[in-house]
Amino acid sequence: MGERFEKIEGQVGRKRNLSERLEKHPELKERFEMILDIVENAAGDVEKADEAERRAIEAVRQLGNEIVQGWAEDQHQKKNNEYDQKPEASRKEKKLSTGSRSSEKSR
Repeated sequence: MGERFEKIEGQVGRKRNLSERLEKHPELKERFEMILDIVENAAGDVEKADEAERRAIEAVRQLGNEIVQGWAEDQHQKKNNEYDQKPEASRKEKKLSTGSRSSEKSR
């Protein structure tokens, strides 16, 4: 398991630091700040562990939803860009014709 963390740490070292990365994702930055507020009990209104746990679980659930939503939007944009780069690709366009007019009633 230690090797796995060393590999991850090596990859992270090549990336920008956390604050720089969060600047590109303001919605995630805001969510992490909310989680830190829970950890620090910034509002001072949590006196029991059950309430802190409930708030933490809800915040992490919302974070997960935002991450998946952002990931899906990014993937959609990447696929659209890839598709647009293909010269043979053409977008489906709305048909202007409603069909051909019948010339004679069928019996």
